[in-house]
Amino acid sequence: MSLSTDRPVATARIRAALVGNPNSGKTTLFNALTGLRQKVANYPGVTVEKRVGVFLAGGYEFELADLPGTYSMIARSPDEAVASEWLAGRGSEPPPQATICVVDMTNLSRHLYLVSQIIDLGRPVVVALTMCDEARRRGIKVDSAKLSERLGVPVVEVIAAEGVGLDRLRDAVAGLIAREWAAPQRRYTLPPAMEHHLSEIYKPVGDRDVPLLLCASGQHTEVCTDKLEAMARQFRTNLGMDEETVRRFVVEARFQWQRDIAREVVERSGEARSEWTRRLDNVLLNRYIGFAVLVLALGLIFQSIFSWSSIPMDAIAHVTGEWLPAQVNAVLAPGPLQSLINDGIIAGVGSVIIFLPQILFLFFFLTLLEDSGYMARAAFILDRVMSKVGLSGRSFIPLLSSFACAVPGIMATRTIPNHRDRLATILVAPLMTCSARLVVYALLVAAFVPDLPVWGFVRLQGLTLLGLYLLGLVSAAIMATIFRKTILRGPTPPLLMELPPYRLPRLRTLGLTLLERAKVFLITAGTVIFAASILLWGLSSYPRWDRIEDSYAQQRAQILTQPASPERAESLHHLEDKLSADRLKHSFAGYIGRAIAPVIEPLGFDWKIGVGILGSFAAREVFVSTMGVVYGVGSSADDKNLVEQLQTDRDPETGQLIWTPVVAITLLVFYAFALQCMSTIAVIRRETNSWRWPVFAFVYMAILAYGAAYLTRMIGLAVS
Repeated sequence: MSLSTDRPVATARIRAALVGNPNSGKTTLFNALTGLRQKVANYPGVTVEKRVGVFLAGGYEFELADLPGTYSMIARSPDEAVASEWLAGRGSEPPPQATICVVDMTNLSRHLYLVSQIIDLGRPVVVALTMCDEARRRGIKVDSAKLSERLGVPVVEVIAAEGVGLDRLRDAVAGLIAREWAAPQRRYTLPPAMEHHLSEIYKPVGDRDVPLLLCASGQHTEVCTDKLEAMARQFRTNLGMDEETVRRFVVEARFQWQRDIAREVVERSGEARSEWTRRLDNVLLNRYIGFAVLVLALGLIFQSIFSWSSIPMDAIAHVTGEWLPAQVNAVLAPGPLQSLINDGIIAGVGSVIIFLPQILFLFFFLTLLEDSGYMARAAFILDRVMSKVGLSGRSFIPLLSSFACAVPGIMATRTIPNHRDRLATILVAPLMTCSARLVVYALLVAAFVPDLPVWGFVRLQGLTLLGLYLLGLVSAAIMATIFRKTILRGPTPPLLMELPPYRLPRLRTLGLTLLERAKVFLITAGTVIFAASILLWGLSSYPRWDRIEDSYAQQRAQILTQPASPERAESLHHLEDKLSADRLKHSFAGYIGRAIAPVIEPLGFDWKIGVGILGSFAAREVFVSTMGVVYGVGSSADDKNLVEQLQTDRDPETGQLIWTPVVAITLLVFYAFALQCMSTIAVIRRETNSWRWPVFAFVYMAILAYGAAYLTRMIGLAVS
């Protein structure tokens, strides 16, 4: 149905919703419709991430909200409740003016259940048939014209990744606003007695009997006025049924309607499942081979994070460590402003930005696994393992998301129906090695773990990183077992989930995902870390003590009386290092660090590390920028980089190295357990609606971090 394109643009954006079952191709369609015109926010009143994009159609501008995947308007989990409430218009937000319901053509019958529920609400809706190319490969054909006739709503076939059908879909959505389609009506048929009493009672009111039916079955009670409530009671009385019985008949009628439509419009000429998919699943879902493949895949990912990202990291290090400071030095004379820019902003922010390639490689591979259909298989493989710790395979996706960031991982637990299972997953999700920890790990592993070959292309640095990730995973399993056998005792829920077909990942989807993650990371570096770097520079640089400055000025003047020589240059450089150390020791940061030194001294940490630990409570990656600022104070553009400074830093009084491999490994173990992320604490508070659980999570992880770090140091000293 083509629409005119000369219609005047609406003065306000039209609110639209994109809804569908999980794994129906909804995300791909959203990306195709909105492109780069997207933003990420939370739904009003709840901490569930939503993506909102804009697209033009028929002269209208639509603001499209990508709703969480749901199988039904009857919510079984908090995530499904968001979609249900958004479509029904409950709360402060009005219902969408247009709805695109994504339906997987390869699973038409099952997906029509959600369509029928949206039609019952009377919402303007377009059905977008996705997976058309996959359906053709399986020998499945759908008569979309007949399906549109049976549903009473427009139906459009699309292949979102290739742009096929998108213009027709936009025209169909615009047609809803232009009222080219009548309001959808109930299409399924109830038993004769129910239809008779329904028509007798509702006939005086109007044609749409769905509000009375919803009210009588206890669904979407927000539509129930006093008059409808009275009519619903009369309806149930006449039938001799309660709400549950009415609801059961409605559900059975929907399922029968779905089966009838599928028989009419779907034609199958091939196997329902392709042979190569079956063969792959026979291998990848095998109890032993599948688990080995999963471990190998994760190992390759972590190895590549170090191997492939070195070139772009070196380029960023050159820009932030040499080129930018040199440009600043050429413009500004030595002084506080030059020090602020070079030693505060560039050293702090630059020391974190350098890890952007590693984070992008991590997200690239995680997105690759998800888009290919392997992620659901990984959840199935790990279900046997996770059931032994009291969780189901459904917890795997939130936990795996927490490898990128615990905040969206904890949000993803809204898809878990079981309350105890969900809460246990929330409490152990912060133990997963997130991308913020990766920044700290990458610095310390590169500085103190030799890049030695272990076996073939596997090297010690990549193996160490894999060990740290496994440490988080094993620790989460142990803690989940403890929680599920004590404070969250209850039966282990079974895993029921759909295995999507294998697909070739789309480069556009990968690109948009990486662009979005890079944007989030750089915004964090440009705001939180930028502000923290300036604050830490001020704490590390002030106050300046005249007696210290005068003493070193005299020593500097004495050295300068000597003839120019390499020895004199080395003496001046050594003097500047001592001055920087003295300034730090007597700065605000030095006072803070020495105040907490007795607490961290048993772990082998000095006061500088203590300052980094305190600073990283805002965000873990701030530790690296703190070290960049602390070791960058008083430096010039040609000073050593941060890794070299850590390797050579010595105690000015004893001359012993501050950083040793034992200290580095101890600090790595500490960061593997500590909950040093205010955003994670805040989202646990929002998700559990209580301060009890975030405080509990912080305390138990702090005890784990200190105890494990102390044990690591004792073992390290014993074997070294």
